[in-house]
Amino acid sequence: MSLKLPRREFLKLAGVLTGSALSTSVNAYGETAMSRSKLPDHSVTRSQPDRPADYALHIGTGLVEVASQRFLSTTTYNGQFPGPLLRFKEGHQIVVDIYNNTDTPEQLHWHGQFLPVDVDGAAEEGTPYIPARGMRREVFVPSPAGFRFYHTHVRAGADLHAGQYSGQVGPLYIEPKQEPGSYDREIFLTLKEFEPFFSQGGDMDMNIPTPTTRVSALKRAGEAAMRASLARGMKKGYEVGYRIFTINGRQLGFGEPIRVKPGERILFHIVNGSATEIRSLALPGHTFKVVALDGNPVPTPAEVPVLWIGTAERISAVVQMNYPGVWVLGDLDNDDRGRGMGIVVEYSGRRHKPRWASPKPFLWDYRRFARRDAGVPEPDEVIDLHFAKDNAADHGFNRWTIDGVAFDMNNMRPMRQLELGHRYRLRMRNATDDIHPVHLHRHTFELTRIAGRKIAGVMKDVVMLGGYQAMDIDFTANQPGLTLFHCHMQLHMDYGFMGLFRTV
Repeated sequence: MSLKLPRREFLKLAGVLTGSALSTSVNAYGETAMSRSKLPDHSVTRSQPDRPADYALHIGTGLVEVASQRFLSTTTYNGQFPGPLLRFKEGHQIVVDIYNNTDTPEQLHWHGQFLPVDVDGAAEEGTPYIPARGMRREVFVPSPAGFRFYHTHVRAGADLHAGQYSGQVGPLYIEPKQEPGSYDREIFLTLKEFEPFFSQGGDMDMNIPTPTTRVSALKRAGEAAMRASLARGMKKGYEVGYRIFTINGRQLGFGEPIRVKPGERILFHIVNGSATEIRSLALPGHTFKVVALDGNPVPTPAEVPVLWIGTAERISAVVQMNYPGVWVLGDLDNDDRGRGMGIVVEYSGRRHKPRWASPKPFLWDYRRFARRDAGVPEPDEVIDLHFAKDNAADHGFNRWTIDGVAFDMNNMRPMRQLELGHRYRLRMRNATDDIHPVHLHRHTFELTRIAGRKIAGVMKDVVMLGGYQAMDIDFTANQPGLTLFHCHMQLHMDYGFMGLFRTV
């Protein structure tokens, strides 16, 4: 969902394409126009098997043709957006060579995988940087199976060309022994916005269908803090909006449609690759049978008319093609869809103008996909986490805190030590009016309580926590070393909304 701002306005060496059309791109690995703060160089040497790399990824400038003769210049993987679809086999060692053809050290985060800290792709955990004009070989065993993705993981701050504002996002699929759900073919979709801009005084649209139970004490605290800030003459903190919206790097109406046949069962793998946006998706006359969230099969597959996808969330859903025509698969927001957030779905033999129809109101609720019983093991420890916002406190940017502390990139001190093998419950309390897609690196967590109700069996690595709401998530600390926990909105992460756990 866009901000309501004043604008309204795998590559294996042989090469493999995604299941649906990729955007037309031009390779230009040699140069970069990024102007980021210099980051320190680190050693990039890992154990190097005596064999060629399975995959090569090049970070550099690429041109993305988002509409006819409209090209964007951004940092990409292998000169294209989205980055090449990578397909791994669970349990089979992979060798990836990552070349950084820019003038700035980079990180590549293997989102949603159980990996050691030197591979995960976060400097806060201790992953070495991929040096400017250098390369790094990474050797690891992919896990767990399912739909994952990869993306940059550097601080952007006020630079809207850096971090996930750029085109450094790519889909990744770790093939399971058995697929969730029955289908005829797969299509991968990456949702992404371009041409970001700052606006001061705008607010995030909170009309997102999530459980509406708010904690009154959290709301009182958040609203009081905002009133006090405004009374001191502060303007509201900066927010980010976008001018261009794309699916697989193309605006609605440009490029080839998704061509289908009546009766086909299409398994859509959808990733929200945005830096800051929460997205919705609907296909008129069709429903989505959700079979996996963040790559993890759900206990109760369920059909829904609309998908809501927080930043960095993934949904795998089967659509039965049983409503012939030419349709727009797109965002519910008319403005965002009008600026490109959609793709045409065309049945064989149909050639008329694509049609859109808004679905009936629908409440998105993770509990719909949970086990019928809500029993979960008791945790070894409950950790309370309180999220707050200091309006415009950092040079006009909001400062975000966990338990009153904004993450300090200078010392990066862990906020809590965990014991290996213990089960922990994070009791998250959001004293802001913002929705936070919170992410835990190197682990999968289980949703155990939402809006005061117990839930079990839904396993994720990102979850949307609503404004003034509380939520419990449980995980087993089974990855030794540092683990990063943060809001996946680039603007929130960059300005304090991060913390580290150390597991020993």
